[in-house]
Amino acid sequence: MTLQELSLLLMSVIASVAGQFFLKTGALKLGKVHVGNVVAHILSILTTPELLVGLSCYALGALAYILLLTRVNLSVAGPSVSLVYVFSVILGYFILKEPIPLTRLMGLSLIIGGVILVVWKK
Repeated sequence: MTLQELSLLLMSVIASVAGQFFLKTGALKLGKVHVGNVVAHILSILTTPELLVGLSCYALGALAYILLLTRVNLSVAGPSVSLVYVFSVILGYFILKEPIPLTRLMGLSLIIGGVILVVWKK
């Protein structure tokens, strides 16, 4: 993977992680959804700044991913964006104070190892 391809991958991953973070913070503002407030929640999505920022970040991540796909095989790009899972857990831990159980840590290690094997060139 060239430096430009790696840059596109990181842009896609970072934008997607930012999107997840802002969607989570916006969802926390909305509160829990139930049958009685579904319509109000859907309308609130359009006026909650964090949710709009999150959706915009996802759009930027998708754009970077599309550009990445013009340069690398899907069999490399697809698994590589699974790094979003790793960075989302790290962000959840440091910013949202979410715990990381040992089993999740082991799973994240497997994802990182898998990505390394997928992008490794002989």
